[in-house]
Amino acid sequence: VQLQASGGGLVQTGGSLSLSCAASGRTFSTYNMAWFRQAPGKDREFVATISKSGGFTSYADSVKGRFTISRDNAKNTVYLQMNNLYPGDTAVYYCAATTRDYGLAQLYPYNYWGQGTQVTVSS
Repeated sequence: VQLQASGGGLVQTGGSLSLSCAASGRTFSTYNMAWFRQAPGKDREFVATISKSGGFTSYADSVKGRFTISRDNAKNTVYLQMNNLYPGDTAVYYCAATTRDYGLAQLYPYNYWGQGTQVTVSS
């Protein structure tokens, strides 16, 4: 599967952004999907994951209550709605896909990655 992330940009503290990740192929519903992010000089970190059917979601503590992950299997797209952003959320955001059903908050299960989209939050 090929992934194409979009929707990043520049926003002020307290603002909102919505990211999208479009997947190619006809097997999107067989993949658990996730968003990760990487700030300059830092390791890539987990943000959120959603199960194949969309019935299960999980979030990093740092974004819980502010970010919402969702998916539309008919459109082969996963979304990340980000509200109440602050400068600590500044990073390149990556979408990822895996058919595995374990370790979904970790990097290792994901074997497909999008190219990343920059999110910058100004103070």
